[in-house]
Amino acid sequence: MISENILEMQGISKRFPGVKALDNVSFSCRQGEVHALLGENGAGKSTLIKILSAAYTPDGGEIRFQGELFRHQDPIAAQKAGIGVIYQEFNLVPHLTVAENIFLGREPLVSTGLIDKKHMIREAGKVLQSLGLDIDVNSEAKRLSVAEQQMVEIAKALSLNAELIVMDEPTATLTDREIDYLFGTIRTLKERGKTVIYISHRLEEIFEICDRVTVLKDGSYVGTRDVESMDKDGLISMMVGRTLADYFPPKVSHKGKKVLEVRNLTRKGVLEDISFEAYEGEILGISGLVGAGRTEMARAIFGADPVDSGEVLIDGEIVQIRNPRDAIEQKIGFATEDRKQQGLILGLSIQKNITLPILKSLKSWGLLRLGDEKSLVDTFIRKLKIAAKDQFVKVKTLSGGNQQKVVLAKWLAKDCKVLILDEPTRGIDVGAKAEIYTLMRELTAQGKAVIMISSELLEVIGVSDRILVMNQGRIAGEVPAEKATEEKIMQYAIGGV
Repeated sequence: MISENILEMQGISKRFPGVKALDNVSFSCRQGEVHALLGENGAGKSTLIKILSAAYTPDGGEIRFQGELFRHQDPIAAQKAGIGVIYQEFNLVPHLTVAENIFLGREPLVSTGLIDKKHMIREAGKVLQSLGLDIDVNSEAKRLSVAEQQMVEIAKALSLNAELIVMDEPTATLTDREIDYLFGTIRTLKERGKTVIYISHRLEEIFEICDRVTVLKDGSYVGTRDVESMDKDGLISMMVGRTLADYFPPKVSHKGKKVLEVRNLTRKGVLEDISFEAYEGEILGISGLVGAGRTEMARAIFGADPVDSGEVLIDGEIVQIRNPRDAIEQKIGFATEDRKQQGLILGLSIQKNITLPILKSLKSWGLLRLGDEKSLVDTFIRKLKIAAKDQFVKVKTLSGGNQQKVVLAKWLAKDCKVLILDEPTRGIDVGAKAEIYTLMRELTAQGKAVIMISSELLEVIGVSDRILVMNQGRIAGEVPAEKATEEKIMQYAIGGV
């Protein structure tokens, strides 16, 4: 049951050198609600949460938690007060067990000063059981799925008697089934009177799991609304100042010649008889449920995974693609689903990430032409509006949207004919999504063939010129964009047509 406010943050301000991160922001949560905190990257969400968790000290304003003035000076004190924060990057120790992670730093001791393992295991089991979770407390954290690791983080927060739990992008790396698992746990928390602050860029989740939503923009408070009184159009308008009709760029036909053809691509148990074409100047959307084979198909075309049979043709000629190097030579680019692990080298600069595939073309007599490299990268930073101090900034310091732009710049620098984008807007805010969509349209205007894999039906319909739907490693159907509906795509996706 939702009752009075458990948290009140009034007039919160925070300034960093040259940046006003928060400007007189007020935010409150009721006991027992799931409250979404939304905004584009840079809106101030993370700063507000770090102030709540006492990682940052505000320059102005007041916080009251459970009716008391909040004066805690460090995150440990905030935890003891009943505030738990589960960040997108988990804080579990991989080689420790579930029980050891839950009680890390506050292990129960026997009179001799040794850890009371039996008591720790018993209490960890009770916490997991209270959430309805069937996780072995003796398993090492590294052996758990991402969803299970997240549940352990929640259990750890509850073992600290947390009354307020913040979840930052909790579904970013989860499958649909794991998301259902997480939502079940959130509903259990809500039934027990716990409060959840839910941060996500996936707007459909807000309508499924949240009671109210607060939006920040450019460090300022925009408003708080009941979710049941909102629709996606209204929510987007609050966040970015434009409506859903303006969210996707206009579809202007630039369809030209067939540039890519895939014939009977097969990999036993994974892909079966995949055949399709992609044309210059079009965005070909690939839809389907998790496990349908979308990413596997892209990896096979790019030479990242072997195939048993089938052919790939570029400009009507059969080409041999045995590995990614062969694909790149054929001017095929592949922006992977996991940009942090597979698409970028986070410890390197923007410059080095963008020029990595084209270093050979930037050399003369074995030496890198540094001036040409810098000029090229500056062009892409300007063209893609990558927000960074300069091109020498490490990619790991960028927001998700800007990291995605660096991935795209890398392949644009290679001047690919075919660009495969696997979940290109996953984990980035709606404003950055709109910029990516516009960029994709600009690429088609230049005659590129863009293949976009996406789990978001609204995105597939709003961006694509033509849609292929996969089911169990096969192409189950093709839907022209003008006739596409969520219902029609789902019928193909579940094998019902």
